[in-house]
Amino acid sequence: MDAKSASIADTLIAPLLLDWYDRHRRDLPWRARPGETPDPYRVWLSEVMLQQTTVATVRPRFAAWIARWPDFESLAAAPDDEVMAAWAGLGYYARARNLLRAAKAVVADHGGTFPRTEAELRTLPGLGAYTAAAVAAIAFGERAVVVDANVERVGARLFAIATPLPAGRAAIRVAADAVTPERRAGDFAQALMDLGSAICTPKKPRCLLCPLQAHCAGFATGAPEAFPVKAAKKARPKRYGTIFWLERERARGPEVLLVRRPDKGLLGGMRALPTGPWVDEAPLLEGAPALASWRLLAGTVEHGFTHFTLELALAVATGPAQGEPPGEWWPVDALATAGLPTLFARAAAAIAEGR
Repeated sequence: MDAKSASIADTLIAPLLLDWYDRHRRDLPWRARPGETPDPYRVWLSEVMLQQTTVATVRPRFAAWIARWPDFESLAAAPDDEVMAAWAGLGYYARARNLLRAAKAVVADHGGTFPRTEAELRTLPGLGAYTAAAVAAIAFGERAVVVDANVERVGARLFAIATPLPAGRAAIRVAADAVTPERRAGDFAQALMDLGSAICTPKKPRCLLCPLQAHCAGFATGAPEAFPVKAAKKARPKRYGTIFWLERERARGPEVLLVRRPDKGLLGGMRALPTGPWVDEAPLLEGAPALASWRLLAGTVEHGFTHFTLELALAVATGPAQGEPPGEWWPVDALATAGLPTLFARAAAAIAEGR
């Protein structure tokens, strides 16, 4: 395709895609229906929840969150522990902390009204380039270039961008900018997301149903699934540690020791079972929270983080410990209310089964 033909094709992308979207748009609880005004709070919340999390997972969690904290004011007034507990299972807890910080900033600095522009939105805690662009476009109709994983895949295929990721993201963004319309920018962004979810899927894209097939350079190659090109994955290193379950008996029932993780770092600020250091070789009982008769259980709990895999041994002790260890004692039969991160909730379940 020569430059003139490519330019003509680019001008057809938005009308074709928006026409398809008007007929096939997903009905999502955070998405305004035709004729409705988008709720910026819902748009923002959904975009944060959906980062590296599926729509199927987010749907019920979004509904529960909205029922509890329906707007910026109610979220800004929420206790940190309750917000962290409600976030459990939705990914990095830094996102939840930033949700709370941003809600407080909106109430304190903006009179409870979300800023409208990308630049203003970027000043709020946790609103990076993608989230600010998505909220500006979807909630306020501002022209913004919104590139999530679905849009990235559609753009790479539509323009047959062969530069491997992550370096290819710059070219994908330029391409997305070239086809983003001035009007209905929010609908266009959501249309690209829906197209990537339903038609331009990672494997076996349904090209025969695609409204952009005639203008797709990736389809023209005969192998659209080859895009986006991904750099060879590096093996994730493995790290090791030990989770410690220290239990004591009380008249009202057994209690287990919980600690608060440091504010900075993985799972920062969350209640958790004590752990030893996370190191390159299994440390066994190194880092125990108290001197006690520790017993290692058979089996381990494994958890994948972005840059490494963590394997944790499970150590248990019951009865008096030497000294009073730092932390808080939590009723074992009410452990589900402690808001433990998924990793520690799984470890607690494995300990209960393996003792």
